[in-house]
This record gives sequence, structure tokens and C-alpha cells, in this order.
Amino acid sequence: MPKLTKYERVRVVGARATQIASGAPPTIDITGMTDALEIAEAELEQRKIPMMIIRTYPDGREEKIAIADMD
Repeated sequence: MPKLTKYERVRVVGARATQIASGAPPTIDITGMTDALEIAEAELEQRKIPMMIIRTYPDGREEKIAIADMD
């Protein structure tokens, strides 16, 4: 299972928080949560963020990995 790097983590949480703040529906129960960043981090912990990471390697190959499939 591939690991999410700290740089990917920051980018994913930031992008998802922006989506939530812009009106995207959350994928988890947000009872008691009001901050978009807090919701995005909780979604990541529960592996419920509907995004993919595309990693490009030096040899030109690309790897697409769903956030739900990452450790």
C-alpha cells in the first residue's frame, strides 16, 4: 500500500478544505464540526476524500492512486 507523503497530505487536505468551504458536500458525519479544515482532516483520517494522487516519475511514467487506497 503506497504512503501519502507529507507534501501530498498538505495539498490534499488544503484542496478538500477549499472544496468544502465552497459548498461541496462532506462525505462524513460533521456533527459538531464547523471548520472546513477540520472536516477535511477528518475525511482524510477516515479515507473518505474523493480524490486521486497522480505521481509522475523521472522515467515519464505516471501512477494514479486513490486517496482511499493510501496508507
